[in-house]
Amino acid sequence: MKILYEDNQIIVVVKPANTPSQADKTGDQDMLTLVKEYIKEKYKKPGNVYLGLVHRLDRPTRGCYGLCKNFKGSFKA
Repeated sequence: MKILYEDNQIIVVVKPANTPSQADKTGDQDMLTLVKEYIKEKYKKPGNVYLGLVHRLDRPTRGCYGLCKNFKGSFKA
């Protein structure tokens, strides 16, 4: 996963084409889950990791994918 920007409130990553933004019925690996796993591992977070979607990109679309790491991030993004 390529991270373009990260601070205490937001993270922006590159979403590859044909990767879902969030989980769907196909069960394919999705960006929301990938970023949650990255944050959980990097910061040794116990339990569930909060991430708020700033926007979604359709499955076939690739590009910058922004997420809020906490409630304050939603105002910054």
